[in-house]
Amino acid sequence: MYKKTEHQLTFVEDFFLPFGGKLNKENRWVRLAELIPWWKAEEKYAKSFKKKFKGEKAYSVRVALGALYIKERLGLSDRETVEQITENPYLQYFIGLPEFQEKAPFDHSLMTRFRKRLGANIINELNEWIVLEEQERQSEEASKENDNDDDHHDDDDHSSGDHQPSGPASEENSTGSASPKTKNKGKLILDATCAPADIAYPTDLGLLNEAREKLEHIIDVLHEPHKGKLPKPRTYRKRARRDYLSVAKQRKAGARKIRKAVGKQLGYVKRNLEIIGNLISQSSLSLLSKDEYRQLLVIHELYRQQAEMYKKKTHRIDHRIVSISQPHVRPIVRGKAKANVEFGSKVAISVVDGYALIEQLDWENYNEGITLRESIENYYNRFGFYPEAILADKIYRNRDNLAYCKSLGIRLSGPRLGRPSKTEDKTLERVARQDASERNAVESKFGEGKRFTQHYFIFF
Repeated sequence: MYKKTEHQLTFVEDFFLPFGGKLNKENRWVRLAELIPWWKAEEKYAKSFKKKFKGEKAYSVRVALGALYIKERLGLSDRETVEQITENPYLQYFIGLPEFQEKAPFDHSLMTRFRKRLGANIINELNEWIVLEEQERQSEEASKENDNDDDHHDDDDHSSGDHQPSGPASEENSTGSASPKTKNKGKLILDATCAPADIAYPTDLGLLNEAREKLEHIIDVLHEPHKGKLPKPRTYRKRARRDYLSVAKQRKAGARKIRKAVGKQLGYVKRNLEIIGNLISQSSLSLLSKDEYRQLLVIHELYRQQAEMYKKKTHRIDHRIVSISQPHVRPIVRGKAKANVEFGSKVAISVVDGYALIEQLDWENYNEGITLRESIENYYNRFGFYPEAILADKIYRNRDNLAYCKSLGIRLSGPRLGRPSKTEDKTLERVARQDASERNAVESKFGEGKRFTQHYFIFF
């Protein structure tokens, strides 16, 4: 059961400290709590609960979102996050507690529930709200400064006696003729990267060995009720382990040795799957835990993929599984000097005036060039006009995107398609250098996201 919070804690003076004193208004957690629109996030968060008034009251969105942000920002584990919140009054204020308490506000196991309820869509919308509100605040401050400057100049004009009567031009401006078409403003920076997942570097041999060991454990669980009644199925686990280590311990095993070892592990995995199929007719799958049953399903698909690649002598297959514990993770081919392939989610972001927004996040690999049109329309919906220029990689400069940008009067940075011109244009070279220097801002955002927030929370 979830009940919306009527009055969220907004004044730092209201936070009660039993040992005396007050919280510092300039503390980073206090300022951040004022920046996040909790009431908007609550509307999205409440929809993830069933409309029932029975059961224990759920924790508010401020507790859930605040705890997850603290975890990612400080790089803590779930258990350590709860410990830090229990010890720090500023963190307790940040998650919306009315006063400091020595007891833990919730159990660390609830962090998993918070992550499930707060998906990437809610986080992305929250990030967009914060960015738009901050930009609106900055524009209001800039307009106030301009008004003050205008008032100052008007006072000077009145004092000098040079006040001009309103002429036709001023009358036309006051009455307001047909409003001209909104001009393109600003620059939109686009790029994509891979947010690396916390998994061991996958190899075919290592994945099959892990799958074999997990299947052996599942066989033990399913055979336990029949222990002493039926003979235990033979799995050759010691031999399989020995075959795996004979290749895995080599510094540089040859391709033939690796392929031979993979073939052996495929045979062991196939045998174990057949044994489990026979045991299911005698034992119930309810003997398996939720994680064990999930692993069994994943290993079935993993075996199918590995057997197909082994048969076709290839290392590529659609929706390839590279982690049994995280089967949603996909290999993302990057072609970088540091790592040709990375493992994680692919995220495309846009940067406007130093603020980054997630345009698309997907675990499956995709061509970021197809996201340009959607990013342009998102820019228009956010600010009411199209960008003057788009600073992006060469992959965005295809004919369809160039034609689309030209129809909207948008300049798409980068070299022209086709054969390079023999004559050098100094103006174009200067513009290209300027675009490249401005586009570097997106690389810094990637560095911040990977180092501090793991691409899950707000880019600052």
